[in-house]
Amino acid sequence: MFYRRKFYIIKNEFVEKFNEHFNNTNLPNQLKHGARLVGRWMSDNKDNTTEIFAIWEYDSYNDYIEIENNVKADNAHIKRIKEWYEKNGGREHVFTDYILEVKNEALVSTLNKVDY
Repeated sequence: MFYRRKFYIIKNEFVEKFNEHFNNTNLPNQLKHGARLVGRWMSDNKDNTTEIFAIWEYDSYNDYIEIENNVKADNAHIKRIKEWYEKNGGREHVFTDYILEVKNEALVSTLNKVDY
């Protein structure tokens, strides 16, 4: 199995719009192409920002790459993403004023297979 964590630091004023976008646009497209969501959580940083992160599961790293390529090649999805950015002031504005940090990282287990 391959796991990845997608991580964001978002200004609190944008959290509701960001979560709505995930639930209505990004999640359905990821699932459509075969990604499996383990879970998605958020935590208030107490500084007017919120950390939001999701953990995704794939059968292998190669499956992850194939799914991501299919997600990025989905023209209807690309159109929805562009429209969402435009509705919120443009991509540059969103990443300058609302989304302060983004990370996409592989997760590596610390357990031995016999441990679980």
